[in-house]
Amino acid sequence: MTVWEALAVLAAGMGAGAINVVVGSGTLITFPVLLGVGLPPITANVSNSLGLVPGSVSGAIGYRRELRGQRRRVVRFGIAALLGGLAGAVLLLALPSDAFDAIVPALIAVALVLVVLQPRLSAAVKARRARNGTTPHRDGGLGLLTGLLLASAYGGYFGAAQGVLYISLMGLLLDEDLQRLNALKNVLALLVNGVAALFFLFVADFDWTAVVLIAVGSALGGQIGAKIGRRLSPTVLRGVIVTVGIVAIAQLLLR
Repeated sequence: MTVWEALAVLAAGMGAGAINVVVGSGTLITFPVLLGVGLPPITANVSNSLGLVPGSVSGAIGYRRELRGQRRRVVRFGIAALLGGLAGAVLLLALPSDAFDAIVPALIAVALVLVVLQPRLSAAVKARRARNGTTPHRDGGLGLLTGLLLASAYGGYFGAAQGVLYISLMGLLLDEDLQRLNALKNVLALLVNGVAALFFLFVADFDWTAVVLIAVGSALGGQIGAKIGRRLSPTVLRGVIVTVGIVAIAQLLLR
């Protein structure tokens, strides 16, 4: 790797760390850069997963204030994230990439529709509960847990727009402020990246230079992203999520 290639990977890591904290989809920045400097696709994906772990830690710390009072959710959702992330990491090495990549753009598109419609859908759900005299499940129930498990499996496999999936699911099924949901999303992403990285350390090939450069960049970017993301209004944050998701779909279809 030349000096200029190393700087490009470092810069990509910073960008990915920042965008992961605000929305997710930082992989769409780092993965193409790693391919561009000559890494094979699987090696690039594994190196990327390892390198983004410090960025996830940095982002979770940056959003620690919004995590107050959500310990129960962190534990409940965290178990699903760990199991799903490990399953996705196993699938990455066991299955041909084409088999899974074919459904990724459609999955992201569904998530974006849910993000856009989330305020209306949530209002409709609340109205229905009011008519029926029922109260929402504090943690979203089995439906949310199952959705997060599947989203985490996808995250362990590739991870592009994983945050979009998390936000859309939790926004629909939890009566909660979007910034607090974003804080939860960062913790779940940390757990998925962490368990996938631990698995890859023992069974997969990776490039240590790329890992270190992305790790340093993503840790710095995570702090930048936390400062920016926490200041965004729910409407602006939702707009950023949709924009990044559309770019993700375009890039996945064109690559």
